[in-house]
Amino acid sequence: MADVKIILPDGSAKEYAAGTTLGEAVKQLSNSLAKKVLAANVNGELTDLREELVDGSEVAFLTFEEDGGKHTLRHTASHILAQAVKRLWPEAKLAIGPAIDKGFYYDIDMEHTLTPEDLGKIEKEMSRIVKENLPITKSVMSRQEAIEFFKSKNEDYKVELIQDLPEDAVISCYSQGDFIDLCAGPHVASTGKVKAFKLQSIAGAYWRGDEKNKMLQRIYGTAFEKKEDLDAYLHLLEEAAKRDHRKLGKELGLFVIKEEGPGFPFFLPKGMALRNELENFWREVHHEFDYEEIRTPIILNKQLWETSGHWFHYRENMYTTIIDDEEYAIKPMNCPGGILVYQNEMHSYRDFPLRYAELGLVHRHELSGALHGLFRVRAFTQDDAHVFMLPDQMQSELMKVIELFDRIYSQFGLKYHVELSTKPDNAMGDDAIWEAATEALRNAIEAKGIPYVINPGDGAFYGPKLDYHIEDSLGRTWQCGTIQLDMNLPERFQIDYVGEDGQKHRPIMIHRACFGSMERFIGILTEHYAGAFPTWMAPVQVKILPISEKHVEYAKELAKQMHRDYVRVEVDDRSEKIGYKIRQAQMAKVPYMLVVGDKEVEEGTVNVRKHGGDELGSVPFEEFFNAIKIEIKERN
Repeated sequence: MADVKIILPDGSAKEYAAGTTLGEAVKQLSNSLAKKVLAANVNGELTDLREELVDGSEVAFLTFEEDGGKHTLRHTASHILAQAVKRLWPEAKLAIGPAIDKGFYYDIDMEHTLTPEDLGKIEKEMSRIVKENLPITKSVMSRQEAIEFFKSKNEDYKVELIQDLPEDAVISCYSQGDFIDLCAGPHVASTGKVKAFKLQSIAGAYWRGDEKNKMLQRIYGTAFEKKEDLDAYLHLLEEAAKRDHRKLGKELGLFVIKEEGPGFPFFLPKGMALRNELENFWREVHHEFDYEEIRTPIILNKQLWETSGHWFHYRENMYTTIIDDEEYAIKPMNCPGGILVYQNEMHSYRDFPLRYAELGLVHRHELSGALHGLFRVRAFTQDDAHVFMLPDQMQSELMKVIELFDRIYSQFGLKYHVELSTKPDNAMGDDAIWEAATEALRNAIEAKGIPYVINPGDGAFYGPKLDYHIEDSLGRTWQCGTIQLDMNLPERFQIDYVGEDGQKHRPIMIHRACFGSMERFIGILTEHYAGAFPTWMAPVQVKILPISEKHVEYAKELAKQMHRDYVRVEVDDRSEKIGYKIRQAQMAKVPYMLVVGDKEVEEGTVNVRKHGGDELGSVPFEEFFNAIKIEIKERN
């Protein structure tokens, strides 16, 4: 008998004396702990707790708060969904039903076309299955047994999946009551443990994601351990829907996407005001960090993209054209243009580091189904920069880029976490270069004391990178910034500098973008602030509301003074009641509203209201004017 060690949900370990079997150790756990147990990790493989465990194994019990626990509970919920559908529509054929981030889905082939009203019927049947508290048990079949069993159930998609499995694959099924499904597991002990769930939507999905295959019906849902957690999540979704940047972009007049250009956004005057403020801020920060701004052409010839490697690694995402019988490409990235700027003159070691920044417009072909407002477009502006440096400047330059990123994100109150993405399968360059570059990134982020996680195999094809995932006011994360260390493109382009020894040497290059995409970052900020932007960014910073027609002249005189000092101001001179004007300005999320009537005209004052309903009262106009200019200048 071997010693038994059980790892508890809080990370502590409970050890048992030699001679204790694993089964005996599990039985000694408290009922309160047992109720939290969803699955166990035995010898590195996730399995159901109810299955037979091997003596001497280390067993890690997963609670819902852990990713494995969430996956297990939601995977079980997908099976309950499938069982409910089969009870309601016995002729339905089941495809696949995995757990996914934030929930689960099941793809189903059936004659009946599902409607949103059907989701309520399915939920009721799922609730019955949960109430029945059916034990969930695992069985293993031979390949032929599994094929014959699912053929007898008329489950054609399951048969196809089994036939495509390797010859030596272990074919497992899970049953709950009279329902059995092909599945690798794991699952919770019984259907009764899935108490908080919600079906959310219906969509179409091609079998195995291939448009040549039949279109199936996909039901999406989510599940949580507790009802209050489910309610909180659903509330978050409602809040996110209110903040949808596509909805707010239309309401606030920021941008539109026309049928004539799917994936190519049009920025309207108010959207350009916001965008220009972001670009001004970007330029100021880059000036502080000693960058020089450049601009490179949008179209460059095929040979350049062959040299860079993009033609071979990224061709399917590039738009091309023919000019003077020669093939050209619209740039999907800015880096080759930045290298051509570097090559414009010979450099000495005394010139380094060279920091070139560019707001570069790029185009990438995205499938029409993937387009999503400003989040996924076909034309966008990268806030790109390329740093050329000596080998001994590598860590200090990386640390300066990290400082710049923190400076920009902190301006918007955005927290972030960092991932170190390592060598992908399609990488170019030898392992030694990749290892050196990866180690340099690791040293820099550790020197700044910033926590990070490893994201294996997700680096760019020319180098490893640090990816920044920012967190918005709803707790959602977005991958924005990236810092890529590149020793390969300098080699491919044969770029040199003259060293202290008079010989030619190869510089090292950093690619980096902080916003990532100006368009996407604007979309993120729109949702982060729910359209109520800080005063310095707001498309309209002040709305002047004359009470009646006789106060319009005074309002326009004030607006003229503010306009001269670049305060973005509008006068609402419509013949409407003042309460209506205030409500309209609030809906437009204007930071400041100035109500003017007889008293204000006589005294040279304004009655100030802030977005959100705060009434600041009557103040001299010059006092307000000076205060808002300071607020805008200091970006408070």
